[in-house]
Amino acid sequence: MSGEGAPELPVVDAAGLMLGVVAARWHTELVDHMQDRAVCAARACRITDVIIARVAGAVELPVVAQAMARRCDAVVALGVVIRGETAHFDYVCRSVTDGLTRVALDESTPVAHGVLTVDTLAQAADRAGLPDSSEDKGWAATVAALDAALAIRTLDR
Repeated sequence: MSGEGAPELPVVDAAGLMLGVVAARWHTELVDHMQDRAVCAARACRITDVIIARVAGAVELPVVAQAMARRCDAVVALGVVIRGETAHFDYVCRSVTDGLTRVALDESTPVAHGVLTVDTLAQAADRAGLPDSSEDKGWAATVAALDAALAIRTLDR
């Protein structure tokens, strides 16, 4: 993904919403930073209630995201999957993407896919919201999920 054409995602007023953040333990330094950026984005959007859970790896994200989606207004799933020399990368990425999409649709709750699926560790670092990164997926995924939750609330009125 090049990041070209990405929409502007200004902070939204999501006061009163509950956010769940589930993050994988693989590539801890990057994912910890992405989680911090997600929480910062939530605070900027006036969220005071954030539930955080950590799981072993990316494959475990969907099931915990589903549990969170039953309790929260929006969920953010965070992780890093780096291509290796086997097809494992393809299976993990497909499983995570399909799982998170299914959770969002089954639970009618926005689930942001903040899992970096990259070829190299350097590409992941460039998207993790570090001071010299070109992208901040933890922040962007959080604002996108909260924006969608607010859109659903508007429809429910």
